[in-house]
Amino acid sequence: QVQLVESGGGSVQAGGSLRLSCAASGLTVSSFCMYWFRQSPGEEREGVASIGTNNYLTYAKSVEGRFTVSKDNAKNAVYLQMNSLKLEDTGVYYCAADSRCRNLRYEPAHWGQGTQVTVSS
Repeated sequence: QVQLVESGGGSVQAGGSLRLSCAASGLTVSSFCMYWFRQSPGEEREGVASIGTNNYLTYAKSVEGRFTVSKDNAKNAVYLQMNSLKLEDTGVYYCAADSRCRNLRYEPAHWGQGTQVTVSS
């Protein structure tokens, strides 16, 4: 059974940083495409970043240059480093996985429960 458990969310002032972690079990992150999605208040869930099996990286334009996705195959974990956070980055952040690598418009098959990120002024 696939389990994705996010951690590292919290409250931060605008301009600050947070690092989200996603611990995976039931799959190996080296063999899956791993994603980060978010859902902001009143908005639809959107893809933020992904890292492919060949470490190919994809970012939403809204976070490019500020967020960095990475993974640690030995720890079977994925990370999202978020810098220069803005008010509009507030939302629930989800770790997701799929055996197929597709762009951020497609929703992956496996999802975590999410972790809240709140950016304040």
